[in-house]
Amino acid sequence: MRSLLKLAVLLVLVFASASMPVAARPPATPGPAFSSIGPLAFGPGGVLFAADRQAATIFALDLGTQASGKTPGTKDVAGVDQQIASVLGTAAAEITITDLAVHPASKNTFVSVMRGQGAAAQPALVRIDGSGTIDLVKLDTMAFTSVTLPNPANVSPGGRGGRAQSVTDLAFVDGRLVVAGLSNEEFASKLWSVPYPFASTDRGTSVEIYHGNHGAVETRAPVMAFVPYRIDGQLNVLAGYTCTPLVKFPFAALKAGEKVVGTTIGEFGAGNQPLDMILYKKNGQDFLLMSNSRHGVLKIATTPFGAAAAITAQVGGTAGVPFERIAALTGVEQLDLLDAERTIVIARDTNGRRNLSAIILP
Repeated sequence: MRSLLKLAVLLVLVFASASMPVAARPPATPGPAFSSIGPLAFGPGGVLFAADRQAATIFALDLGTQASGKTPGTKDVAGVDQQIASVLGTAAAEITITDLAVHPASKNTFVSVMRGQGAAAQPALVRIDGSGTIDLVKLDTMAFTSVTLPNPANVSPGGRGGRAQSVTDLAFVDGRLVVAGLSNEEFASKLWSVPYPFASTDRGTSVEIYHGNHGAVETRAPVMAFVPYRIDGQLNVLAGYTCTPLVKFPFAALKAGEKVVGTTIGEFGAGNQPLDMILYKKNGQDFLLMSNSRHGVLKIATTPFGAAAAITAQVGGTAGVPFERIAALTGVEQLDLLDAERTIVIARDTNGRRNLSAIILP
């Protein structure tokens, strides 16, 4: 009888343990806690670097199985802002597209988005595949590492920028993540060269330029867009500024706590802001393609960059290395290289709608 009683108690305990709710299990590791999401760039192994401007933090995201949708490549999407807004459960007027980047293997396009306005806006990341399917990337359990930039801008010099320009652009090169943005230091404009995998960062390099259209030396204007590029065998950062100087900085000079004076090699016109840049090769020659807020898309041959004379005196209009306006490309706000022959762009049309399109490189 006692044996039967023990057996009954044991069966009850076994049944009870098997019926425990899943919630009693240890929770999954939480993913990155973005307060905002802006510039994107891919690095080694398909890691996606994503900047949180409000937190002045760069996240390195392990996309895992989310690196690709069902179909490789990226298909054109008309009204991509409306389609993304629909996925996020809102209207196109309530989202801001902050960047795009093409995955190096899957060729899917990843788009960073802020949903909502002002302090209430929430970050999101979406993926667009070769069938045009738009999926929300799940960040809640994604593996990641991060690094926070020191002394980020809080109050903008001259009333512009602030935390919105704590990170303006980023790119991975030679084992390091180069980050452009503003600090709260006297020489506010910075380029950081951060080793990856992340361990820590430093004060960054203060960068100074001569702005031909303004006729002045500037240390507070941020780099708005940049690309790494070798000129005569030396790695440089090619940087675009508002109003619109093109400047080169030697990559080797980006050292912690140092101050570097860039060489201004082009002035592309006032009243304009560079939005994005890519490098590409066509017919055996390298070109820089720059989208702009006012001056449209500019195509600049890189051949003259090495011998270009520095602009050190005030100029009116344009000066320095020659460029070509691409009249067929209008309203381009974001772009990245899709493959050897095409760029993927987000462009605003005459109706104010934004479209995602693959365009033959000019």
